[in-house]
Amino acid sequence: MSAPLRVVIVDDHPLFREGLRSVLARQADISIVGEADEGDQAITLIRECAPDVLVTDVDMPRMNGLALAAAVRDQGLPVDVVVLTMYREEDMFNEAMDAGVKGYVLKENAVQDIVAAIRTVAGGRYYLSPSISEYLMSRGIRAKTLLEERPHLQSLTPAERRVLRFIAEEKSSRQIAELLHISVKTVENHRTNISSKLNLRGSHSLLKFAISHRREL
Repeated sequence: MSAPLRVVIVDDHPLFREGLRSVLARQADISIVGEADEGDQAITLIRECAPDVLVTDVDMPRMNGLALAAAVRDQGLPVDVVVLTMYREEDMFNEAMDAGVKGYVLKENAVQDIVAAIRTVAGGRYYLSPSISEYLMSRGIRAKTLLEERPHLQSLTPAERRVLRFIAEEKSSRQIAELLHISVKTVENHRTNISSKLNLRGSHSLLKFAISHRREL
């Protein structure tokens, strides 16, 4: 019988980390060899514990999960990375792939998907939550149609796209600023730039556009 897969878990929410631990502890072929609540500590654990797989949340203070994955890649650490995220957006997915991530698991499906994700990436393959695969395919078709109607969407920067998605969720500028850790003035500048690029006029035209196309953004 082969040795269990060695796993390090990184998440700044103790209750969520406890839930993952509970799921993984029931698997005979998986052994949790370390836990951390932030990225710098995780790098130390990887060097000390030599895990096969790193499971990390994306949203963490100081060093987020994608920055951690990029650090693992850049430092040549021999561990496969699985990220847990609430984000379905294609930009975030692409950013994760660019950072060297091998597994992309939606937090809402983590209990069902995490074991398969760990086994799959440890076996040398990529893993993507089935629900995100279906979402990206259907979203891609809708997004292509929207792009034909609004070709200037391509000119939006990644930061502007994220702000636009939060507008679609009816978040205020202050709420968006807090979520993205930027100033309200920066959010307002993004709003102005988005409206200009998409040729949207009127005080509520940007909000109406974002809500109308929420599923495609």
